[in-house]
Amino acid sequence: MITFGGKLILLDIEGTVSPLAFVHDVMFPYARQHAGVYLATNWGTAVIEQLARDAGVPAFASPAEAEAAVHRLMDADAKVTGLKQLQGMIWQEGFRNGELRSLIFDDVPPALAGWSRQGLEIRIYSSGSVHAQKLFFEHTKRGDLTPHFSGYYDTTTGSKRESASYAAIAADCGLPADQILFVSDLVEELNAARNAGMFTALAVRPGNKPAQPNDHPALHSFSDIFHA
Repeated sequence: MITFGGKLILLDIEGTVSPLAFVHDVMFPYARQHAGVYLATNWGTAVIEQLARDAGVPAFASPAEAEAAVHRLMDADAKVTGLKQLQGMIWQEGFRNGELRSLIFDDVPPALAGWSRQGLEIRIYSSGSVHAQKLFFEHTKRGDLTPHFSGYYDTTTGSKRESASYAAIAADCGLPADQILFVSDLVEELNAARNAGMFTALAVRPGNKPAQPNDHPALHSFSDIFHA
């Protein structure tokens, strides 16, 4: 049981709200499979220009060259803005045509509803684009969960492994950092959040990789968070 007396819960997605396997085995392959068609039909748009900067080139000569860069960035698990924006746009089509539905841990929807009833703010901080985050929570197998959230943050805020990013989030929320609880499956992210003054909890979920040694409170279910 984790007792939290603050005002806002900040959540990671992958390995915290949703199984790692869903993101890695369903969402990423879907984006990879459809990247070529999307790039060809949306050639010359701003996201492709950003993707070229992420890949370290002035511009792409063709959609095929851009697709190859997408594959390289995905293989490297690059947390770069252009790639995340592109993935979000591809996922949008998948969510809206019904090919994708987000898989959420069973304890998440009732916990979100309970926190909302208690007056807690709930926000998301993920490496996926804000656009993708909203789509993810709008189209879950448990329905539209977006009414529970009051804010979203992505890599445009900064790296999830840098304390400055969490300080910026606290400032944007208008709260002292010690009024925020950040939940993630990655110790490096939790360390950065705690260094910024936030409370932290390590999400221990089925399918997650073993965490490196740490002293963050372990959380097996969102029902273990007690709001004092």
